[in-house]
Amino acid sequence: MPIHSFHLATVPPMTAARALFREPNGPSDGGVPGLTHIEHLSLMRLGAPAISLERLRLRRLAVFAQWESEQALDDYLGTHPLGRHLADGWHVRLEFVRRWGAVTGLHRLPLNASAMDPDEPVVAVTLAHLKLPQVRRFFHWGRPVEQLVRDSPGTTLALAAIRPPRTFSTFSVWNSVREMRAMVEGHGTSHAPQRHATAMAEREREDFHTEFTTLRFRPVSEHGEWEGRRGIVPTS
Repeated sequence: MPIHSFHLATVPPMTAARALFREPNGPSDGGVPGLTHIEHLSLMRLGAPAISLERLRLRRLAVFAQWESEQALDDYLGTHPLGRHLADGWHVRLEFVRRWGAVTGLHRLPLNASAMDPDEPVVAVTLAHLKLPQVRRFFHWGRPVEQLVRDSPGTTLALAAIRPPRTFSTFSVWNSVREMRAMVEGHGTSHAPQRHATAMAEREREDFHTEFTTLRFRPVSEHGEWEGRRGIVPTS
């Protein structure tokens, strides 16, 4: 059964550099049995200034991947040099539910694979390829949304990650679909809840991206710990 995974790990500097600056989904990844797509990104601190040491967390690696099966993922974690580093960190296994937009490599996912109950936990992943002339404008409108998601009482984990120069991703774990939708639609209890809707309207006016997708997942299982935390994914 196909599965996705999202990983967080602190890795040696050279390991992080090799992962970030090699060709994504290139020959070194193409030799991994059962791997159909992978993104290597450097973790960022949500809401921090766009260009700052506070924002960039270069040794903290985020990896998002698509697999033919859980066995393929288990084999990767057990035998691949980077996979063994990821096995020492934290990851969540994910069942794909829904897609908006498209990026190369994930564009064949169906728009809708299944339905979710409003009260079940949900994981959201966004992946974007920025237009370089739009980077400043993207962060101007995006940082308030990052802060909104980070501070939402409905999230148990929210983060952003980047692969220079133009690939950007966000990852968030929500207590429920209902709480996530309230944030997206501007009905949450946080300060200035319309920030997400405002940024989306600005993106419609003049797009920041060459490619963009939002993916929704049902969490299947959680493994390891991140910064001393376990049980990040809520139980239904």
